[in-house]
Amino acid sequence: MNKLLNGLFHIEKEQSSIKTEVLAGLTSFMTVAYIIAVNGAILSKAGMPYEAVTLVTVICCFLGCMLMALWANSPLVIIPGMGDNAFFVFTLVFSLGLSWQQALAVVFLAGIVFLLTTVTKGAVYLSRSIPKSMINSMTAGIGLFIAFLGLKNGGLIVASEGTFVKLGDLGSPHTLTTLLTLLILVPLFLRNVKGNFLIGIIAGTLIGSLLGIVDFSTLKDFSFSFSGYDQIFFAFDFSQIGTVNFWTAVFSLSMVIIFQNMGAQLGMLADKSKFRKSFQANAFSVISAGLLGCSPTTTAAESATGIAAGGRTGLTSFTTGLLFLPALFLVPLFKIIPNEAISPVLIIVGCLMVQSLKEIPFNDFTEAFPAYLMMAIMPLSFSIANGIAFGFIAYPILKVVTGQKKEVSVTMYVIAFFFLLYFILGSL
Repeated sequence: MNKLLNGLFHIEKEQSSIKTEVLAGLTSFMTVAYIIAVNGAILSKAGMPYEAVTLVTVICCFLGCMLMALWANSPLVIIPGMGDNAFFVFTLVFSLGLSWQQALAVVFLAGIVFLLTTVTKGAVYLSRSIPKSMINSMTAGIGLFIAFLGLKNGGLIVASEGTFVKLGDLGSPHTLTTLLTLLILVPLFLRNVKGNFLIGIIAGTLIGSLLGIVDFSTLKDFSFSFSGYDQIFFAFDFSQIGTVNFWTAVFSLSMVIIFQNMGAQLGMLADKSKFRKSFQANAFSVISAGLLGCSPTTTAAESATGIAAGGRTGLTSFTTGLLFLPALFLVPLFKIIPNEAISPVLIIVGCLMVQSLKEIPFNDFTEAFPAYLMMAIMPLSFSIANGIAFGFIAYPILKVVTGQKKEVSVTMYVIAFFFLLYFILGSL
């Protein structure tokens, strides 16, 4: 078995081990397992049957991770994206007036557009045309986004009518669980204890149960029905293909998924040579999501937890993908893991990613300001895509007004134009 896995994933060549990769995959899974319970709840708002969408969520997670593992030998994890499912429901269906079946057709076509950029030289050309300061700011911005997500879900940062956000109640059991788990996890991480993130999540769940924030009532019912899946399988509808709204939806979604995933992958992949195949795996997963009846899949920002745990090869994503299958029948078990047990992992990973700030030339304002804008917008608008868009629009503008337009590639001008168009269309 060891020889087979080494031959398949080149584990020794990547200076890793099977144990490390499997633990990394388990860590990634623990941080993204929430999507099984949450995705169906969001998509059902558009009229899709809850249990059927929960089933397809698991199928898409499994398929996406297998594509990433076996095609790209990449540790990145593919799941239906939280921002993407909201875009599917609230933009495609509610705002643009499409039915969920027509929205699935949009997902399918956007996936085709995505794929075309990956099978041609488009993806590699795009990645080479993007300045290093933009790539590093994507990494740092995603780090801030992940950290903000952790602080929010852990109760350390809460909403405020007067100031938008404020410090949470440090005496509440939710916030205490986050802080105590963080207090346990940081020393484990600093000492490089194997499985540190996983140990932290388990410890956080135990702490949460002692403080009374874990709901054990969900453990009573492990039943699950597969009925209704035929309603969403190959249910896409192209009847609105001749309308402006349909193509506005295709354009907007294509822009979001291409650059959101490019930013995430370039930001998290230590080995950039894996980018093209990882990007292709991502594109195929989006197409399959449209066919199978799901919102777009994405490179999970939480993939960074598995990478931080030592994941270097496809065995990490392979492990994560395999765990999704039995997890479908264990949804109640994963429901008891509180957000406060996972939040400290996200906070630490965010810190690791923000360290790419040191690679940004802050002495050059034309490089620093677009990077700063990107990093600020990502967490504050709660959208990786919005942050990337602002950064890419600002970069060529600053270079042109300072007489440095030759430093900007034609590709950057084109990307900036389309992101500007994306905002214009989105405001109509």
